[in-house]
Amino acid sequence: MRIAELSSRSGTSIPTIKYYLREGLLAAGTATGRNQADYPEQHVHRLRLIRALIDVGGLSIAAAKDVLAALDSAQLPDLELLGTTQHALGRAAGRDRGSAVWRAAREEVVALARDNGWRVGSDSPNLDQAADAVAAMRALDQADLLDCLPTYFAAAQQLAAAEVAAVLRRSDPAQMVEGVVAGTILGEALFGAVRRLAHEHTSITLLEGR
Repeated sequence: MRIAELSSRSGTSIPTIKYYLREGLLAAGTATGRNQADYPEQHVHRLRLIRALIDVGGLSIAAAKDVLAALDSAQLPDLELLGTTQHALGRAAGRDRGSAVWRAAREEVVALARDNGWRVGSDSPNLDQAADAVAAMRALDQADLLDCLPTYFAAAQQLAAAEVAAVLRRSDPAQMVEGVVAGTILGEALFGAVRRLAHEHTSITLLEGR
């Protein structure tokens, strides 16, 4: 298909497609003439994945490249493949993380992970993001809500066990990576909405008749 059809079918503008081509996120098509190329069907799906990473997931071009490089490498074992994808999805914009309060929050998160027997890298960006939230809650004097941290860990472990098992049942590396992306991005949106529904139900139940 020509680039105009690729644009129409993927919902991605032609200038954006050309940008992804220049940045190496999308493979070049087969040249059919001067300034013309033909693109295979796989490019439609690839563009949807790129847009999910960048537009929905909020990844930088560099982080998206990390995920796509893992996707394209047939040499990566499953564990490294999933780890690369999860780390890229966990990246966040830079913050001032040098305060004593933030360091204490990170140590608290690390200790909880260790107490739960979790095997996570000491450099995991998700430890930093969790510490961001804990430090912010302490700054807002919400320490009583942090008593729920063990419950967060227990619920997360149960959900992660189901999600990772589902991803690992896939034999195709591309589908595994997309499962991590969908589970992380769309799964977080879904879980957040369901959690708010649960809050609504619990609030009505507990406050009813007071």
